[in-house]
Amino acid sequence: MIDASISKEVSSWVFDNVRWIDPSRGRDGVERLVIDEGRLVGWGVADGDLPPHAVRVDGRGLIGGPGLVDLGTVFGEPGREEDETLMTGLRSALAGGFTSVAMSSNTDPPLDSPATVQFVQQKAAKAALARLYPLGCVSKNRQGEELAEIGSLVEAGVIGLSDSPRALENTALMRRALEYCSMFQCPLLDHPEVLGLTRGGVMHEDMTQLVLGLPPIPAEAEDLATARDLRLVEATGGRLHLMCLSTAGSVELCRYAKTRDVAFTAGMYVANTHMLDEELRSFDANCKINPPMRSRRHVEACLEGLADGTIDILSSGHRPCSLEKKMQELDVAPFGMVALETAVGQVATHLIHRGVIDWAKAFAKLSTHPARLLGIDAGTLREGGPADLVLIDPIRRWTVDAPAMQTKAYNTPLHGRELTGQVVATLVAGQCLYRSTP
Repeated sequence: MIDASISKEVSSWVFDNVRWIDPSRGRDGVERLVIDEGRLVGWGVADGDLPPHAVRVDGRGLIGGPGLVDLGTVFGEPGREEDETLMTGLRSALAGGFTSVAMSSNTDPPLDSPATVQFVQQKAAKAALARLYPLGCVSKNRQGEELAEIGSLVEAGVIGLSDSPRALENTALMRRALEYCSMFQCPLLDHPEVLGLTRGGVMHEDMTQLVLGLPPIPAEAEDLATARDLRLVEATGGRLHLMCLSTAGSVELCRYAKTRDVAFTAGMYVANTHMLDEELRSFDANCKINPPMRSRRHVEACLEGLADGTIDILSSGHRPCSLEKKMQELDVAPFGMVALETAVGQVATHLIHRGVIDWAKAFAKLSTHPARLLGIDAGTLREGGPADLVLIDPIRRWTVDAPAMQTKAYNTPLHGRELTGQVVATLVAGQCLYRSTP
């Protein structure tokens, strides 16, 4: 374990007895890893060749891998600092093992101008925590009517385009956006949803929804949007990522498209891998998320997609909302739950320990694949690369304590639940910026 008294300024380490997993290199085994001045310098280095100033750590029982990479993370700043600030959001990311975050354009004002993009970049650089990569708006003001100045946004430093968590319903605009993405070698991340079928909805349309009498969100709304997006990316040759699949129909559409070599990636939010629509029987607004918690049939289909590789990427689905907003009636309360700090625990408890995927696939879907999609220097433990990594205790049991989390908001339905598997340390550029207490 890493001693809590060790200074954050330390950037040279020798890790012994850790099981290191790096899908980008096909590595999975217990080896010595050496970091010097913030960069990974080698594996299995002999005692006589170790940096003299490095801190030695015995990581027996721990699993280590490349720092996790999150897609479409919602922060509040600028404009909704009552939900989350960049500082609290990036601290929350570190506590969850995420060293890189692709931030949603869902701010106020939205990230549809170089000035707003530069504002969040400067704030994140000053915080010096997890690495922040802004996603620019596809449409001006995220209204879905007119393309944003994509060239200017890319020049300003955005690494992808997305109006998420709002769906891009305008089909003509979606086609033009994919064509522009092809020109700028920039991925478009879409939240597939036909808004005309979901407007006013609260939960998945099924028997539970009928019993509770809550407005429905039908699975067909996602299926139709997924089918449209897949056809458009095939026609345009653009770069598409479907961010948050949650239905059996969408998974089947993606599986078929991949047999035809359509180039795209598909993702899920962690909560949708195990939480069922039955949760809404509590009428807890923290269970109101989008995509909604689905029925068991849809969840099982999604798990099959995770296992067979149809779904490439897992994201936290972090969307903080202040306590005051979530205390409203269900039909008024906003969608969303905080999830950065519980993502690893959810994956370990509900996917790995139940045999759906193993740790190698988990690191691929949480780190290597999203980094590859974004084209950033992350998701790998290559020699000479930045020492961004996470250490996990795979069998530590812990109870979610929402008010004690790093995030400013604590809107999670997992409060009080026990999870197995916890992040114990997160390093960025070799500096240990987060460590948990046993």
